[in-house]
Amino acid sequence: MTKYGFTRASSEVIAVRVELADDVVHALRRAGLPAFWDGEGSGGPEQPGAVVYVDPDAETASASVSVGWRCDTGLVQAAVDALASGSPLDAPAVRHPGMIGLHMQGALIGILLSAGIIATPENDRTNPDHVLVFGRMTDLPPALRPTFVPPGSRPGRA
Repeated sequence: MTKYGFTRASSEVIAVRVELADDVVHALRRAGLPAFWDGEGSGGPEQPGAVVYVDPDAETASASVSVGWRCDTGLVQAAVDALASGSPLDAPAVRHPGMIGLHMQGALIGILLSAGIIATPENDRTNPDHVLVFGRMTDLPPALRPTFVPPGSRPGRA
């Protein structure tokens, strides 16, 4: 059982998820971004960067690996302080960390897709800036792999 009372995935399933999460961390680090696992070895909840999560539940309603962007604690604290002092939800200081997360979402997806990792935006109000990771392009059967090549991107063609 997981800490929320759900059945835990088998160790074989967790191992596959962990391998995918490792690929995500490595792809983001190769792009020059700070990336780490949630929890163990992450430097604590104050370390900014891309945070990779692995869902240990046996049944997941969506992707079992996800990525979120964590802003610097000073920026988050400024938002909390602004809220505590009565600033409205749409005040710049309050919105800024969330807007950064949404902008980083697109960048994270682009980086992961270019590394051959299938990633999409989270379609959930609780984590609107998170990225869902479903696997590697190589995990797909050849008939289902994307084949789109942008015009002008093939060598030797004008």
